[in-house]
Formats: sequence, C-alpha cells, structure tokens
Amino acid sequence: MKRLLRLLICLALFCWLAPLARSAEPPANRDAKSQANASDDQTQFIRVRRDDDRRPLAMETAVVHYKSAARPGVQVDLVGAVHVGDKAYYDELNKLFEQYDVVLYELVAPEGTRVPKGGRKGPSTHPIGAMQEGMSAVLELSHQLSCVDYSKQNFTHADMSPDDFSKAMEDRGESFMQMFLRLMGTGIAQNAAGNTGGVDEAGLLMALFSKDRALKLKAILAQQFESLDGPLAALDGPGGSAIITERNKRCFEVLDKQLAAGKKKIAIFYGAAHLPDMERRLTTDYGFKRSSQTWLKAWQLQKAGE
Repeated sequence: MKRLLRLLICLALFCWLAPLARSAEPPANRDAKSQANASDDQTQFIRVRRDDDRRPLAMETAVVHYKSAARPGVQVDLVGAVHVGDKAYYDELNKLFEQYDVVLYELVAPEGTRVPKGGRKGPSTHPIGAMQEGMSAVLELSHQLSCVDYSKQNFTHADMSPDDFSKAMEDRGESFMQMFLRLMGTGIAQNAAGNTGGVDEAGLLMALFSKDRALKLKAILAQQFESLDGPLAALDGPGGSAIITERNKRCFEVLDKQLAAGKKKIAIFYGAAHLPDMERRLTTDYGFKRSSQTWLKAWQLQKAGE
C-alpha cells in the first residue's frame, strides 16, 4: 500500500513539472551566484487551506508579485501552476492573464508552437503527457492545456524544444526513469523516517474504495505536496537538472528579451515546482523583491455545501 502511495506521488510530481505539447515527441551546474545568495526566507508557492478542525478545504497555488527600485514601473509575477486542476481554477487564470503585457509560459514543444484554444485533440504519445492525462482521469480534474487559452496574443513561449530538452538531459546523463527512481527512493526514505504527510495505509485504502475516491485521493496528494523540498531536492540535485534548472534558464532568456522590449507587467506561468529557483534568480540576479502574494484555488477538497 505504501508503494502505491509513493507511485501516486511520483506520477503527480511528474505531472507538476513538465507539461508537453500533445503532439510533441521526445527526441552545467546551477548558477553559483544564485545558489550562494539564496535567501532562507523562501516563499510558499503551494498550500493546503484547512478549516478550524484541520480538515483540508482546498489546495491553492500562489501568484507572487515582485518589484525593483532599479526598474520603476516594472512588475514580474510568478504564477504557480498545477497541470491538472478544477476547471474553475483555469477560468480564473484566463481572466488573470488578461491583465499582463506578456505571459511567459512553459511547454516543452518546438519553437513557434501555438496551442489552439481547447488544446490538441487525441491522447498524448509522450510518457509525461500520458501520465498527466491519467492523473486527470483518476482525480476527475481538467487538463491545463485544454483549459488555458494559449491563443491569446500576449502569450509567449518560454521553454525548451523537445530536441533541446533531450540534449540537456543527455548532456547531464539524466533520464526520466532515473528521475522516477530518485523520487521513489525519496519516498522510501521518508516512510522509513515516519514522514508520511499524515497519511497511513488505512487512510489510503479507505480512499481507494470510497464512493468519493477522486476527492479522497486529491486530499491525500494535496497534503503530500505541501512540502515539496525533499522530493524536489532528490529530483534536482546539487548541480540542478534539465527538467528544472535548464528550462528555467531558457525562460529567463526570454524574460531578458521582454524586459529589453520595455514590457512592464510580466507573468511567468510555470509549474509551482519551478518557482523557488525562479525566485532566487529574480532576487539575486535581477534585484527584484517580493512585494505581495495572492492565492488561487486549484483543487476543491470538500464537497460543495460541506
């Protein structure tokens, strides 16, 4: 049973990290300065909101606003994403994105790819895309690529192509299986230490056979994701990784171009797992400071009316 829980968490983490275009096929160390100057006061990008009895009500993602005295009038927002969520969550994001001069978005896809409104049709042939679709079905959630309107003129692709991503993984000696096994190993270590996020075998068994299975499983996964430090440290490693570090570098290359073009209000729309590294880059390399933070409800964890 614990093995099944670890499997669910691993699958969900992959869903978090790497949305890929449904048609896309898979074909140096982290900056020392950013790492040396990373602040201990790190922002929380994902949380579970609870009631007075500590029952989970919703899993929420952050929208964090950054400003710099050296760049008057410029605001960069880190908009945390989960790649499967409630449709109302993506509706709210679509409204939010209308406020920006430009939205830099993640998608491992060929340069120039434009995701049509409503997403691409047919099942994904990429393993991560298939995982995302599977999690969407199991948890009765909507898929990001089907709900976010990427056809808007202010959307700009800020991620690697499949070829570049594959090369980055090859150069680092990485593979999807290797990362998956790292996550499994971290899960084993956490269980051995008694760190199960408040979930036991009986709780998981009850969730699997509950008439509200999707709701119960979402609550279990949401509680696990409140603390991503352990799994992400295992996935990213001290020298970074292609799936986080290299893709973040590519995003910030696009950010540089948008700042040089005079864009004032910029959103970076990436999976929440990418954002701690992005915050370090913004504060250390660009001189931005966190000014405020708001929250969006990604997963409803209670029945309506409860």
